[in-house]
Amino acid sequence: MGPKILTVDDSKTIRMIVARAFRPFACEILEAADGVEGLAVVKREKPDIIILDFTMPIMDGVEMLTKLKSDAEARTIPVVMLTAESGRENVLRIAKLGVRDYLIKPFKEDLIVERVGRIIDLKARTEVQAKAKRYDDPLHVLVVDDKPAILDQITSGFTDTKWTVHGLAQAGQAVDYCSQRLPDVILVSLSLPENSGYMLFQMFRASVKTKGLPILAMAVKTATEEHARAQQFGFTGIITKPIDVEDLKHKITRALNLDTSYRYFERRDGLLVMSLPANFSPAVANDVSTHLRAKVCEAVDSGINRLVINMGQLRSADVNLIKLGLGAIQLCQELDMKFILIGSDVVCSECKNYEETKDWQFVATFEEAIGVLNAKTPTLV
Repeated sequence: MGPKILTVDDSKTIRMIVARAFRPFACEILEAADGVEGLAVVKREKPDIIILDFTMPIMDGVEMLTKLKSDAEARTIPVVMLTAESGRENVLRIAKLGVRDYLIKPFKEDLIVERVGRIIDLKARTEVQAKAKRYDDPLHVLVVDDKPAILDQITSGFTDTKWTVHGLAQAGQAVDYCSQRLPDVILVSLSLPENSGYMLFQMFRASVKTKGLPILAMAVKTATEEHARAQQFGFTGIITKPIDVEDLKHKITRALNLDTSYRYFERRDGLLVMSLPANFSPAVANDVSTHLRAKVCEAVDSGINRLVINMGQLRSADVNLIKLGLGAIQLCQELDMKFILIGSDVVCSECKNYEETKDWQFVATFEEAIGVLNAKTPTLV
C-alpha cells in the first residue's frame, strides 16, 4: 500500500481535499476529526506522516502535537501543520512546536503533495497497484498443518469462493513447495512438532521470494502464550482453533487487501446503493464499515447525492447493524447526502425497541425508495 498519511482536521472538506490530492500515489490515507481521534489512530496505525490542523474542537493541533512529542514511539513522526492564520507571530509559534513544515489555508492540492513529498517517499500508482485484487478472484492458500481435519474444514469452508487450498503436513515440504510455486497467503500451525511452525516462519521471512507473503498463525484459542509469541515473531495475524471460517476469510481478505466493496455497494439509477446480505455478521459489518466512507465520498465526488441503505434481506437487527446504520446516516448528514432505509418487517419492528433507532423510517422496496428520494420534500430519517 505504501506510506500511511494521517490527516487530522475537523473540516470534512479539508480531509477530502487531502485524500484527493494523494489519490494518484501509492499510499494509505487515514482520517481523524480532532486530536483525540488523531492520537487513537496514531497508536493503532502508526502513520508515516501527520497533516495536522492548528485549530480544532475537543483537542486542537497544539495539544495533540505536545502529546505526540511526549510519546517515545510517536515523537519521531513528522508533522505538517495546517493553519488559517498567516501572521508572523502565528508562523513563529508553529515553527517552535517542532513541526517539519506548515501550510496556510486555503492551499492547492499540488502544494501539499510537494511539501509531503519532501518528507516521505511518494510513488505514483501504477496500473497494477491501482487495481486491487477482488475477493472473487482466484486465490491460492497454502495450509501447513499436520491435522487432516483442519485442512478439510478450511477446504470445505472455501467452496463458495474461487480460492484453492493446498495442504502440507511438514515445514520442510512447505519450503520445497514454495521454491516451485508461490501461494498468495500461508497458514501455519503453531502446534507443529519441535517448534517447526516458528522456524518455518523465520525461513520464509529470510527468503527474498517469500518475505513479503502474508503468513497467518493457527493456534488453539486458549493458548494465549502462543498467541503472544506469534505476535512477537511478526506473524501477519492469528487464526484461532476451532476455526471460524468466516473470520478466516475476513483475515485473509484484510491481509491481502482484497477489494470486497462490490459485494455491498453499487450505483443504480443515479443512486448509491448499500445492500447488506442475509448472512450479516460482525465480520460483514466491519467489512462494510471499512469501505463506507470511501464509497460515499467517491459517489459525492462524482455528483451522486442520494444513498439507499438496503436492510431488506436481514432477519434481525443487532448492535452491529445499528452501529453501522448510525455511522452511515451520520456520514450522509456530514456530506448533505439524502438517504432512505429499506427494511424487512423484522428489522423495522426490532429497530423500534432501541432508543437510537426507534425513529428510523423504512420503506419496503427499492421502487418506494426511489419514489421518496425523487420527491420534492422527501421524508427521510
